Amino acid sequence: MNVDFSRPILAIDTSTSYLSLAIFAKEQMWTFHEAVGTKQSTLILPTLDRLLADAGLARSDIASIVYAQGPGAFTGLRIGLGVAQGLALAQNLPMIGIPCLEAVASLLPEQACVLAATDARMGEVFYAWFNTQTHSRLSDDMVGKAADIAVLPEQAQAQGIGNAFDLYASAMPFTGRSDMPTVADYLRLAISGRYEACGAESVHLRYVRNKVALTAAEQAARHA
Repeated sequence: MNVDFSRPILAIDTSTSYLSLAIFAKEQMWTFHEAVGTKQSTLILPTLDRLLADAGLARSDIASIVYAQGPGAFTGLRIGLGVAQGLALAQNLPMIGIPCLEAVASLLPEQACVLAATDARMGEVFYAWFNTQTHSRLSDDMVGKAADIAVLPEQAQAQGIGNAFDLYASAMPFTGRSDMPTVADYLRLAISGRYEACGAESVHLRYVRNKVALTAAEQAARHA
């Protein structure tokens, strides 16, 4: 599907504990980015309507939707995609999914090797390797313990980015910046034209593990 970036674009990122929304229209951007924890589902639509009102727009004016594709918080991703898909289906809008780790890596542009790593909870991290000079992947998305991330000789001079470099600093293979993208970064990547648009019936999320929570026994063992 083709996207007309001159018309109003909605971007949604609920892949972390933040609710991050943006409207881009008339060469201006209206954004909301706030840590809301488990309130994403109750706040997302009222917040969207406030942003649209600030921009002088209605939901029917939205021409395309950008969404965070994952990996990330399981429930958050599904909330964001559910709202995005519902709006897109109602108006037959094109959707553009941006992989979360690619958005993280984009915060370190023009680097030959970048390790993007974010909190996956349960003591693990999501991570992947990128070349941001060529806008290409050097690995698939992976999940595991920070201490188990293997660094090949050619990755020795890599730059690191993502909140895992703060949360798991002592276990990461090298130091890095803890910066995380906002929805404005997702929107910037979508407008670059490097990501294909599709219909709402074809969208998907990027999952790299099936287990999304510790059992009660596992939680007790960890606390012990």
